[in-house]
Amino acid sequence: MSQRVPEPSRPVAAVDLHEQPLQRGFPKWDWRSLPFVLMHAGAVVLPFFTTFSWNLVALAIGLYLVRMFALTGFYHRYFSHRSFKTSRAFQFVMAVWGLTCVQKGPLWWAANHRHHHKHSDQHGDVHSPGLQGFIWAHMGWIMGDDWHDTNLEGVQDLVKYPELRWLDTYHLVPGVAMGVLCYLIGGFPVLVWGFIVSTVINWHVTFMINSLTHMFGRRRYPTKDDSRNSFILAILTLGEGWHNNHHYYQSSTRQGFFWWEIDITYYLLKGLAAVGLIWDLREPPQHVVEGRLRQTA
Repeated sequence: MSQRVPEPSRPVAAVDLHEQPLQRGFPKWDWRSLPFVLMHAGAVVLPFFTTFSWNLVALAIGLYLVRMFALTGFYHRYFSHRSFKTSRAFQFVMAVWGLTCVQKGPLWWAANHRHHHKHSDQHGDVHSPGLQGFIWAHMGWIMGDDWHDTNLEGVQDLVKYPELRWLDTYHLVPGVAMGVLCYLIGGFPVLVWGFIVSTVINWHVTFMINSLTHMFGRRRYPTKDDSRNSFILAILTLGEGWHNNHHYYQSSTRQGFFWWEIDITYYLLKGLAAVGLIWDLREPPQHVVEGRLRQTA
């Protein structure tokens, strides 16, 4: 088959970007935030100027779920944490799939997420509601000019793949192509509901993990941050709501550590493993599940 992607000998650590002064609310205007703002305006206004049907709502939900899995299974659990192995060919497929979410490239996403883990709820965190308030943690930081570029030093294990660097540079192409495809298939109504509304909902549910799971929920494990578990957000994000579990042991593919902690992304990844597309999914050791892990950082 295709060339296999080597796994690091140890879990990939977050790499510091640069210390940032604490900020709150929204940053100064940056023109690169214009598409982000226009998508929000479109999601609020355009549904009133097009057809409504429950089939369109179902389409929006379906495309939301398909793309949420790409974020949780690929951008997060693979590119950010390398919690399983795959081939180079399927690594490319995962990257393109993730790009349809319009959350920039896999290198950008992984670099910022690793930085967050290194500084979680401390000065220098990309998004901490405890330090910088809900608005900044939820979405304000994304619009700041300091975070538009990819910190390649934070993803040295990924930058060696030229195809990933290319996708990171032209990260808008798959998303725009998806919008065009929606229009070609069903015209303006499918564009609005299937792409614009679905994408904005996907954004904000993803952002809730950055913000709300560091504010509300249950803390099973004594992590050195404010991470919490949330059943509701675990359902909405296909498993990411078990955030305290994840911060306690971030290299695990499975984030719902107990059978009753629903982790749909993990179940789907097990399905991909069953057909040979991915392998070596990491599980949390028993001493981790029992809370006997000593955290040193």
